Amino acid sequence: MKVSLASALGTCFGVKDAISLAMAPEFAGDLTIVGQLVHNPQVNVSLKQNGVDLVNGIEHIDKIKTKKVMITAHGAAEKTKQKLYEAGFVVYDASCPLVMRVHKTVKDMVARGYFPIVIGQENHVEVKGIVGDLEDYVVINSEEDLEKIRDTGKKKFGIVSQTTQQVEKIESLAKAIEEMDCVEEVHFVNTICQPTRDRQIAVRELADTVDLMIVIGGYNSSNTKKLVQVCEEKSVSVFHIESSSQLEESWFKDRKHVGITAGTSTPEYLINEIHEDILTIAKKMESLETETV
Repeated sequence: MKVSLASALGTCFGVKDAISLAMAPEFAGDLTIVGQLVHNPQVNVSLKQNGVDLVNGIEHIDKIKTKKVMITAHGAAEKTKQKLYEAGFVVYDASCPLVMRVHKTVKDMVARGYFPIVIGQENHVEVKGIVGDLEDYVVINSEEDLEKIRDTGKKKFGIVSQTTQQVEKIESLAKAIEEMDCVEEVHFVNTICQPTRDRQIAVRELADTVDLMIVIGGYNSSNTKKLVQVCEEKSVSVFHIESSSQLEESWFKDRKHVGITAGTSTPEYLINEIHEDILTIAKKMESLETETV
């Protein structure tokens, strides 16, 4: 059984920078992260072991016991940051620059008279941050949501996307919006981040050559779930796991080529650990096949 890693996988620069900042020695015992720094369970455990507290969001500000707080890699609205400042906290911002580029793009669109449309998951922390400073907006996640656009009564729209969405989905929805009879003008900026694009391209290429794909990452990680979707669209058997303990030998029986990929919040050490465990399973499978022959 052959085992291959995707050509692009695992933590992106934005995630690495956020983790490095939060794990700095000077923050130990005196930092609260407002939300999940990144959507990965192992990272959250490491932060807690380093003395970092976590609260679910700005609505839990009364539970923050430290003087220093940190905005997550997913970004936050300016009014959220202002609320923390006004409460007397020292605020550190670990927002990914590519997420903040979306904030700036939307702001520029509104200034130019476009009604803002965000393609993404309305309840995702990144999307909440993107729309948090907007007076009016629409969030679209599927064609079923398109009627929201008609309900605005507007004709001129600016479209951006959550950074971790699937490329084909965003492009398809943007085209559908452009073709609506109530829409006169569209300014579309595809703000899916390059690391997300790279990992989707890599998993798509690898999926063409394997008969099983293992996707590693948090179950609440948007970009990881999109990698699973790409595999499903390719009709490749796929399992989404968060840790090595979830691997089952039965998945690998009679497989010829197994691919491994991971979301942008998945640490390198975890990928290496699971890779090694799969290689061990592969050797065991080969040994059993030899004994059977």
